[in-house]
Amino acid sequence: MGTPYAEQVHDVAAMASQALPSVPPEVWEPVATGPESGFRNKAKMVVAGTVEQPTLGILDPAGRGIDLRDCGLHDPRLVQALPVLADHVGLAGLVPYDVPARRGELKHVLVTVAPDGGLMVRWVLRSTEALLRLRKHLPALRAALPDLVVASANIQPAHAAVLEGPEEHLLTDHGTLGIALPTSHGPLRLALRPGGFLQTNHHVAAQLYDTAARWMQESGRSGRLRRGTWDLYCGVGGFALATAAAGALAPVVGVESSGEAVDAAREAAAGGGLDVEFLHADAGAYAASAAPEDHPGTVVVNPPRRGIGELTTWLTGSGVQRLVYSSCHLGSLGADLDRLPGWTVTRARVFDMFPQTAHVETMVLLERSDGPDRSGPGRREAYAM
Repeated sequence: MGTPYAEQVHDVAAMASQALPSVPPEVWEPVATGPESGFRNKAKMVVAGTVEQPTLGILDPAGRGIDLRDCGLHDPRLVQALPVLADHVGLAGLVPYDVPARRGELKHVLVTVAPDGGLMVRWVLRSTEALLRLRKHLPALRAALPDLVVASANIQPAHAAVLEGPEEHLLTDHGTLGIALPTSHGPLRLALRPGGFLQTNHHVAAQLYDTAARWMQESGRSGRLRRGTWDLYCGVGGFALATAAAGALAPVVGVESSGEAVDAAREAAAGGGLDVEFLHADAGAYAASAAPEDHPGTVVVNPPRRGIGELTTWLTGSGVQRLVYSSCHLGSLGADLDRLPGWTVTRARVFDMFPQTAHVETMVLLERSDGPDRSGPGRREAYAM
């Protein structure tokens, strides 16, 4: 597909190195790669056209649908499921939303596939008008998609380029899709609920979590580290659960602002028998409120595209000695590294989560270069949300 994959990998490695000049060249590990096609585990399809002939894909500049059911980036099991879902649009009488005319009901269909083939299907609607029909025809959908595990309807009434709304109606009895990623410590079991965030590429995500756990195990200063690991912006708990499974410094605490994600993380921890505490809280506020003696030795962050910003101030004044920073945006990662002059990057790796694009996930390991412990009275006041 397009540019030869080896050339793509070389280009993203060079791009990351150029964007992060403070990272020493010798600490970069080989790029983590997966399949160059068929890797996306989630299809976010705009629905257009008519009930009888819907399109699933994107919109052209005039608001007309362009069908992308056979997109080569999608996992083949998604490609197989999309025609079935298109047929179900007609069976359930779901009128596609006409953007120029501002009428219709069905805006998007969101489909996620687990490594074992299990499917989650979410219908994004303008209102609850079609809920009864979706429930009525659920048995037919199950018959057509035997691997369907979770189905739901999301309500997004606004005429805006917003993928989904806050209101979710579960259609199936089961509301969690199990995700098992192969790692060196055995399967990393995650729980995904409707609306939860999951890394787009199972193949590379497994390497991301495995690498973080390995870095924490292999860090040369681990013998002098404070106990404890915090996973801030933890989502469904991938890093925290991988850390606990690898036996890194306990106790392990995950902090996330999405209550739904926290519930899923707790479910995964209980199912895997892992001793991880997950808290529903703002990551920055949680860190700022902690007493200096409670600061952990290690912090893991996987923030939104904007980065961690002012959390760097708290880190500088905290007792944290080691930081694992996973980022989906090189610009914000570079800016945050510039805000951490007392830290040294000792490991770095690019994760080619999105082949055929210039988007990458980059992870770095930082260790203090200005002393092992800067905690003390008054330090927590240096950071404020």
